[in-house]
Amino acid sequence: MAFCVASVQADPEDDLQQYVDENTQRLVSQLNAERGLYESDPEAFYQNMEDALEGFVDFRRIAARVMGRYARQATPEQRDEFVVRFKRSLFDSYAQALMSADNFEIKVKGATINPSNDNRASVGMEVITATGNRHSVTYSMYRRGEGSDWLMENVIVEGVNIGLSFRDRFTQEMEANRGQVEVVIDGWSDAVKSLNLEDEVNKS
Repeated sequence: MAFCVASVQADPEDDLQQYVDENTQRLVSQLNAERGLYESDPEAFYQNMEDALEGFVDFRRIAARVMGRYARQATPEQRDEFVVRFKRSLFDSYAQALMSADNFEIKVKGATINPSNDNRASVGMEVITATGNRHSVTYSMYRRGEGSDWLMENVIVEGVNIGLSFRDRFTQEMEANRGQVEVVIDGWSDAVKSLNLEDEVNKS
């Protein structure tokens, strides 16, 4: 009897894999359906992206990590402004990648919950382009406690830690602008463009 009960209990890693897969496929479908929206109505594109990712990506947590130690010297208003600009820079990157790519698919391969902390996990996936090229992607996930929703807090593409790359760039911009956090926040979109993550991923 105990075996029967155990066999029907949901596997937390299977549940997490399905959760990530559902959110990922929904995003891919939306991106493919809105290929022209970014150019015709960027504000609508931004809003649709925000709606699609709300509750799945913790942008505020990611942005705070990108600012790193400099977050402490920013005002609450500046931190809020950076969250907005950071999201837009990511959405711009999504849009540019989408416009330059043919149809692609994403296969979620599996989820692994951290054995020493069951509120942290990684989810591996593969991006397959129309030409058959395959790229490995890993989502870093966390939750605030058992029963809470899982949220994505970082992405690793072909071994390149995207969150760390962004944090390094923020640090470089702060040093180049003599610690003027407002200047760095205002210029963040240009800083991300010059970072050229695609080249970093291709070199890895």
